[in-house]
Amino acid sequence: MSFKKRIIRLLVLAALGCGCYFLWRSTANVFAKLFTMVFSVLFCVSAVVTVLSLINAKTHRGKTLVTLISSLGRYLAAIVILCWGLSILGIDVSGILAGVGILTLVVGFSAESLIADVITGIFMLFENQYNVGDIVEVGGFRGTVCDIGIRTTSIMDVGGNVKIINNSEMKNILNRSDRVSIAASDIDIPYSADLEALEAEIPQLLEKIYLKNTVSMRSVPKYLGVQQLGSSGITLRFIVEVDEQDIFNGTRILNHDLLLGFRKLGIEVPFTQVDVHNS
Repeated sequence: MSFKKRIIRLLVLAALGCGCYFLWRSTANVFAKLFTMVFSVLFCVSAVVTVLSLINAKTHRGKTLVTLISSLGRYLAAIVILCWGLSILGIDVSGILAGVGILTLVVGFSAESLIADVITGIFMLFENQYNVGDIVEVGGFRGTVCDIGIRTTSIMDVGGNVKIINNSEMKNILNRSDRVSIAASDIDIPYSADLEALEAEIPQLLEKIYLKNTVSMRSVPKYLGVQQLGSSGITLRFIVEVDEQDIFNGTRILNHDLLLGFRKLGIEVPFTQVDVHNS
């Protein structure tokens, strides 16, 4: 939600709360008092979330704390509204809890999974397993963590698809933001090419590719040597260090620039050919 929409929402909640308050003071209507309480709590929570949205956290850890506090505030608001609302209606909340028991209440509402999600989320926060902005892979789904809540974690892939996963199901997490990633490119040359002469030109070519793509590459690409002797040509392997979010782009850049660079050196990438012999 944009900042402008948050401000409009605050103004609407404030207006509704004031209207209900004056109605309650003039008529002593219990429902007016109830709505005054609800709008007041929602206004306070929305104000906190709006203030948090203004915090420009520069680290992944900071962004995680902002989203987690926002999520916690919403859950606390729901609990406050429920308990306070029952009190306004004349129901003894403390008596209910004492009579039923916290454990019975949890089981009765089938909240075991909810408790598991919350506890797992707390442990993940303290263990710093992943944060907002990290690129992770969970159950074959790869994407960037865009939100961490008390119960769920939201992950967005490169196509903009968001997957919401319960915190208790965040298992076997592969955090790809913890280290430098490697983008690789395999490119073929014909057997007729002068491999030694080409290898003498490769360092200069790789230096040019790096200077052209310093935004995506963290260092000069490396030539690892002959990767395979294929049926149509010799496969050469190249790698480059990149940030995880640039791993696919790094491979595309290497493929593109190596192809054009080889062509300038007089080396054409071979393709599979079929020879037909008539007897």
